Amino acid sequence: MFTIGPPRGEKKTRTAKTELNPRTTRYEFLGPPGALAICIGTPAVMYAMYFGCSEEYGGCPLPLNGYAVASALTSWSWWRALWDTQAASLYLSYYGFLVVCWYVLPGKHVQGLPMRDGQVKTYKVNAFATMLVLFGITAAVLWRHGPDPFTIIYEKWVGLLTASTLMSFALALGCYLASFRDGALLALGGNSGNFIYDFFIGRELNPSLGSLDLKSFNELRPGLMLWAVVDIAMACTQAVRRGGQVTDSMWLVVLFQCWYVADALFNEPAVFTTMDITSDGFGFMLALAITIEPFLYSLQARYLVFNPIELGPVYTGLILAVNLLGYYIFRAANGEKNDFRNGRNPKNLQYMTTESGRRLLTSGWWGRSRHPNYMGDLLMGLAWSLPTGFNTPLTYFYVIYFTILLVHRQQRDDEACRKKYGKDWDRYKTIVPWRIIPYVY
Repeated sequence: MFTIGPPRGEKKTRTAKTELNPRTTRYEFLGPPGALAICIGTPAVMYAMYFGCSEEYGGCPLPLNGYAVASALTSWSWWRALWDTQAASLYLSYYGFLVVCWYVLPGKHVQGLPMRDGQVKTYKVNAFATMLVLFGITAAVLWRHGPDPFTIIYEKWVGLLTASTLMSFALALGCYLASFRDGALLALGGNSGNFIYDFFIGRELNPSLGSLDLKSFNELRPGLMLWAVVDIAMACTQAVRRGGQVTDSMWLVVLFQCWYVADALFNEPAVFTTMDITSDGFGFMLALAITIEPFLYSLQARYLVFNPIELGPVYTGLILAVNLLGYYIFRAANGEKNDFRNGRNPKNLQYMTTESGRRLLTSGWWGRSRHPNYMGDLLMGLAWSLPTGFNTPLTYFYVIYFTILLVHRQQRDDEACRKKYGKDWDRYKTIVPWRIIPYVY
């Protein structure tokens, strides 16, 4: 982070409005240049991961041909082919279906944490019910028509990717423009006055469309559920090509990732206490998750369509053990945290009390490291990549990318806690010195 000054010409008089929504004084991600690079670079990486690792274009990884790349990027027909009207219609129908499910399906209402203006948002919890309906429709189509209809996702990959990317931009831009209305509560980190930076970070803290909270809705539903559907579609595509047979490697990837999605949706209330919801604004950084999750995280399943691998029982069992260990750590750590935050401590875990009266866990999983749930996440990510073998490093992109992402998030969280708790945070770090993996980092 580095300090930025007030925008040129800004009045120095303090009002109630500016006290509630103060100007952002520190940049993250190297400021506007870094934000711009991520806004352009992340979608570019997703397209590159398709064109550089695909059956249509010569394998994985595709041998780099600078002349061919330059020719493609300067050809209007290549750019035009990124758009597919049918794929866009399919994606919009899917997104609209999720919105309708949010409104019509029953669900309990859960209160979030108090915001700095004293308000407490109420969230409707029915993501898991929506997933059951979506999976039910998927099962019905499979039973009635077999796996063939699902091959359209593999065939329309680029068009679906484009539609989802444009939706991410539209959500971020719409929320940015709406944040200028009177009464909007802004994110402390997204009110710099620079369009590029605020568009990326998210200017408004909790944008809503009526009673629909856009941030929590897009955090869990469009990306995660489509990720599961994409995986199922990749297994269906492999089955069509192999006379109904699906490899054990594909089964592992689909099982691991669909379970991860189902677990996240089943535990929907847990997301309301995360940094994404409580402190980050809703901008392109978070909106892009609806694209990254289904089209980047499913690379292993897509790879196995055109590179089927049979692992055998021994390797299948070992990979299953890695995933189960990661899941156990992830769920046990999050369970301890959620119990403690909600006033419960069934394991009688030790904790320290800060000068402000806040309590910080110092035993159990949270005594082993400051982010043990990240360690579980990384083990699961490794298990999702192992079924693809070791023919290419590209199928390990997820675990590499996620390591970088989680380390950066850990650093952001440590910085926020340092400012929040002061010298108490330094004392806490002497008790729990390891950041993510004990005795390693």
